[in-house]
Amino acid sequence: MIVTERLILTPSAVSDFDDCHAMRTDPEVMHFIGGSAPGEDTWIRLLRNVGHWTSFGYGLFTLREKDGGRFVGEAGLAHFRRGLGDRFDPFPEGAWALARSAHGKGYGTEALLAVHDWFFERREAGRTVCLIDPANLASVRLGERLGYRAFDQTDYKGKTQTMFERSP
Repeated sequence: MIVTERLILTPSAVSDFDDCHAMRTDPEVMHFIGGSAPGEDTWIRLLRNVGHWTSFGYGLFTLREKDGGRFVGEAGLAHFRRGLGDRFDPFPEGAWALARSAHGKGYGTEALLAVHDWFFERREAGRTVCLIDPANLASVRLGERLGYRAFDQTDYKGKTQTMFERSP
């Protein structure tokens, strides 16, 4: 668990399904990250996130407001094996999705700075990566605030995506 000024971050759990599914069926949230997801897809992603914790000792966190416990999204570092090559796939990948109610509040920056600090308190500092649709300006700006810099573009699932890296 990580506690920040306004958030509580806990490892993804099966009990997060309803909140995750509500977020993943919101077209505004999912516009740049694969489109609205049916329940089965949300379930598979949630189980993948839970499995990261078992397999690697880290993964995506569920983000909730400290005051009241409202779900605001998920964020963390993971290995998604996207097939993007040796310059991307071997490295922990920063990932995030915020519920619409959390947009524009700085929760992403707050959570992900805490996640990166937590991660590197437990491991040797190293390179991390992330993949962002270049039209998703809010995520590009968030990545840049976290210290990520674009290093290449790639085709991923039929769309041009920008690959970012963050060095210690």
